Amino acid sequence: MRKLRNEELGRLDVDRFKKVPKVPFVVVLDNVRSLNNIGSAFRTSDAFCVEAIYLCGITATPPHREIHKTALGATDSVDWKYYESTMDAVNALKNNGYQIIAIEQADESTDLRDFAPKSDGKYALIFGNEIKGVGEKIVQQADQVIEIPQFGTKHSLNISVSIGVVLWDLTMKWRRMK
Repeated sequence: MRKLRNEELGRLDVDRFKKVPKVPFVVVLDNVRSLNNIGSAFRTSDAFCVEAIYLCGITATPPHREIHKTALGATDSVDWKYYESTMDAVNALKNNGYQIIAIEQADESTDLRDFAPKSDGKYALIFGNEIKGVGEKIVQQADQVIEIPQFGTKHSLNISVSIGVVLWDLTMKWRRMK
């Protein structure tokens, strides 16, 4: 066994990436502070071919050197929009037929393992601030809350890890239906 070289991976260039069908997910960042986490969100969203990222509130926008450091060019491939408030983004997404899903711990949350996207559904996945999580008003507006099961002493994951776990799980479930 040997490790593959980059040129053997068959990766898309940005032009081809823009043309391929995307999974019907929009990643929404609700007041994310860390530029590295924002860059990681772009990179992970590129890896799973999401439709777009919505950057909301205090979430910084490209171009920025610290975002680029972890995005590694994904700010060029993944479409993005900025909204002054997450509620404005949620309203726009609802008006366009997206199911609003907060990734959070809540009294009526659904375990990620038990959630299955519908093949004809469109989903806005909201990830929250590193300290406060998804804002309470946004959670109340969500159609559903998904929780990542955890079994240790900590009660949260880093947002970049959460994005990776959720996008991998939902993308695999959605692609199996196609």
